[in-house]
Amino acid sequence: MEQGDSDAPRLTVIGTGYLGATHAICMAVLGFEVLGVDADPEKIERLAAGEAPIFEPGLPELLTKALDSGRLRFTTSHAEAGEFGDVHFLCVGTPQLPGSDAADLSYVESAVRSLAPHLRRRSLVVGKSTVPVGTAQRLTGLVQDLAPAGTDVELAWNPEFLREGFGVDDTMHPDRLVFGVASDWAHERLRAAFKPVLDQGTPVIRTDLATAELVKVAANSFLATKISYINAMAEVCEAVGADIKDLADSLALDDRIGGKFLRPGLGFGGGCLPKDIRAFAHRAEEIGVGQAVSFLRQVDDINRRRRARTVDLVREVLGGTVAGKRIAAWGAAFKPNSDDIRDAPALDVAHTLHGLGGDVRVYDPAALGNARRAFPDLRYGDGAFEVAEDADVVVLLTEWSVFREVEPEALAEVVGHRRIVDGRHALDAARWRKAGWEYRALGRS
Repeated sequence: MEQGDSDAPRLTVIGTGYLGATHAICMAVLGFEVLGVDADPEKIERLAAGEAPIFEPGLPELLTKALDSGRLRFTTSHAEAGEFGDVHFLCVGTPQLPGSDAADLSYVESAVRSLAPHLRRRSLVVGKSTVPVGTAQRLTGLVQDLAPAGTDVELAWNPEFLREGFGVDDTMHPDRLVFGVASDWAHERLRAAFKPVLDQGTPVIRTDLATAELVKVAANSFLATKISYINAMAEVCEAVGADIKDLADSLALDDRIGGKFLRPGLGFGGGCLPKDIRAFAHRAEEIGVGQAVSFLRQVDDINRRRRARTVDLVREVLGGTVAGKRIAAWGAAFKPNSDDIRDAPALDVAHTLHGLGGDVRVYDPAALGNARRAFPDLRYGDGAFEVAEDADVVVLLTEWSVFREVEPEALAEVVGHRRIVDGRHALDAARWRKAGWEYRALGRS
C-alpha cells in the first residue's frame, strides 16, 4: 500500500495498552494514517514523545519510525477520532471482574459510548478485545442508537492473537485473520484495513460476529488445556518416579500432538489465559451450556496448584522449612520477553515464600519496575548473580534466556548452597548435576 492511497481507510485505535499501542504503531508502519486514542493524558503524552508504554521487543524502534513518518498521532479526543477515522478499532481491556469469573466489559462499553456520538458518516467499528459471546450483537444496537449516522455505522469483530514478546511479528505477519462481519461492505472495509497484511498471503476466515468472538477464547482454552494436561501428567510422574521431561519429549514427537505448549512446569499466567478460560466457563453457564466446558474449571485448578507444588518443592529442598533461608527468585514476569506481571506465577511463588519467612530476593530483566509497584514488600536485585549471593536455593521462575545461559560453575562461586529448583524445566539437568548442584523440578526425580 502506498502512502496517500485514496482507497486506504484512515484508522483509529481506541485504547493504547498492550494491544492498542502495538496495533496502532504497526498499522502506521504498514502505511496507514492512524490516530491512537486513550482517556489517559499521561499515556498519550508518553506515546507522542516516542516512549513505548510496555516492554515489547522491536516496538520502541517502530514507534519512532511511525511518528517520524507523520502517519501516527495520538489524542484524548473521541470527537477528533470520530471526525478522522473510517475504521475504528476497539482495543481496550476486558479484565476479570473483582469477585467474579465474568469479564469486566465496562471499558468496552465506555469506549463505545464515548466514540459513537461522534460518528456522523458511514464507518466501521471493529472490536479486537476478548469478550463473552453475544457482546458484539449488543454493542451493534448500542452504537447505532448513539451514532448520528445510525445504521450507516456497522460493527465487526476481529479478534487479536498476539503473543506477548512476539506482538510486533504477530501484528505484521499473523498466521490468520478472522473477520466477523454482518455485511459484504464490512468485509471489504476490513480487507482494505488489512491490505498490506493480506498481500502477504495471510489466510482469512470470514464468519459471523458470534463465531469471531468465540475464536479467541476457544484458542486460549485449548492452549490452557494442553499446558494443564502436561502438568497433570507431571503429578502422575512424581507419584510413580517417572520423568516428565522424557514423557513430554515423547509426546511432542507425535505429530498429532506436537511439542508447543507441552512444557511442564509452573503453569500459565498473564492477562489472557487465566481470565479468558474463567470468563468462557462463566459465559457458558449463563447461556445454559456450562457442562460442555466444565473441564475448564479443572484446567484452572491444575494450573493454580502448580504454584503451591513449586513452593512445596522449595520447602523440601530446604529440609522442610523456608523461614530464615535466603532464596534467589529468578523471574517476575509471567513469561520471558515481557514486563507483564498480571497473574504472574513467578511473583505468586516469590511472595508466598516471603510470607513463609524466606529471605527472598527477586531479579527480572524487564519486569522489576512493575514488580516493585505490585509487591513492595519483596526485595529486589539488579542481576541474577547479585540476588543469588549466599543463597540457600536458587529458584528459576521465568525462563528468560539470561537465566538459561548461566554457567553453573560460575554461579557456584557466589551461592551459599548448590541447590536449584527449575520451575520451568528450562535448564539442562545433567549439566547442573555434573557441576555439583542439587537440581530439582516438578515431575522429575
